[in-house]
Amino acid sequence: MHFKLHAKLIGLCAGLLISTGLQAQMVELDRVVAIVDNDVIMASQVEERVNSVRAQLSQGGSRELPPTEEIRKQVMDRLILESIQLQMGERAGIQIDDASLNQTMQQLAERNGVTLEQFRAALERDGISYRQAREQVRREMIINRVRQRRVAERIQVSDQEVRNFLNSEMGRYQTSADYRLAMIVLPVSETASNEQARRQAEMAEQIHRELQEGADFTRLAVSRSGGEHALEGGELGWRKAAQLPPEFANAVDRLEIGGITPPLRSPVGFHILKLLDKRGGDNLLVDEFNVRHILIKPSEIRSEAEAAQLIQRLYERISNGESFETLARSFSEDPGTALNGGSLDWITADAMVPEFRDTMLSTPKGTVSAPFQSQFGWHILQVLDQREVDMTDEMREQQARNMLQNRKFDEELQSWLQEIRDEAYVEIKS
Repeated sequence: MHFKLHAKLIGLCAGLLISTGLQAQMVELDRVVAIVDNDVIMASQVEERVNSVRAQLSQGGSRELPPTEEIRKQVMDRLILESIQLQMGERAGIQIDDASLNQTMQQLAERNGVTLEQFRAALERDGISYRQAREQVRREMIINRVRQRRVAERIQVSDQEVRNFLNSEMGRYQTSADYRLAMIVLPVSETASNEQARRQAEMAEQIHRELQEGADFTRLAVSRSGGEHALEGGELGWRKAAQLPPEFANAVDRLEIGGITPPLRSPVGFHILKLLDKRGGDNLLVDEFNVRHILIKPSEIRSEAEAAQLIQRLYERISNGESFETLARSFSEDPGTALNGGSLDWITADAMVPEFRDTMLSTPKGTVSAPFQSQFGWHILQVLDQREVDMTDEMREQQARNMLQNRKFDEELQSWLQEIRDEAYVEIKS
């Protein structure tokens, strides 16, 4: 077995103790509860996250909270996966600068309809320090970029797949209602025996019976789901029918709000879905934005910090009156747009990566955004115009491609998470 010497040395230092006065009383300050490759997870991290999860579940209206030990086990699993991904991000040189983090915190506040100060005050009232929340957001941003790089590169969507999708019954679902879903997952690995798969199937049927008898879905998701969203009560957020595997979409389409599906089989396990809410789907008008941007990429000869400095200098030059178009032609490293002065022409928000989309939506027409970072590098963008248009054939194709990519991403993510967990050195301390 490959053994991480550095991690072993860290483990030997677990359980810091101090002597107090003549009685030499030993007081435990903190202790290591797990070694994950070259990182450690401390008891204080676990308890802090457990308390946060319990607070969120209480505010979410769950009638009965799962036992603390069940939450603690789920938290430990989540922290181990986070540690693995954060270490991957560190090795890849992924960093989140304060400006990008501040911008994300501002956007989180705006999405909740409050100012940043009101958002900070609300966190403090809930017993969550702003510093802790900010650092957790930083961690999640790093993890998201690791996933975008490592999982997205495993996904390919061909033109033929797009055409087949648009000609299918599922393709016609793309203009239908959105569903807000929660899901309980009982994973079955590719190497599982028939007996192991049978036991998971029986467990799924047992959970389904408990739910039909009135058991709380959130509680069961936290305590028994093996899915990525277990600690959020299984909630997946809003999804189009076309983003779901066909058998999932067909089952959800037959549900009333509050209804649950029977256990559904997929390549990665058994799933039980709950329909939390449903909305819209009749409006075929979409917003398009006429945008241009400048992209600066880190490379072997330019560090992340140097790329950030260069994009900042370009932003200042444009703010001082220099031509965006001219600077884009001279400096932008997006080969598809540089010769056109950085023009992306008319695009929709759904066609862009999250960081670009969020910045574009929050930048007033005619203004230039502050520098921001995505998986591709550092950007500044300018929104030249905005319009509302009827859905075109091109839009249908782009939507279909995005939905197929999202579906494949969700499926591939679960497989990838299992792979990196299996490959990591993990030692749980008793």
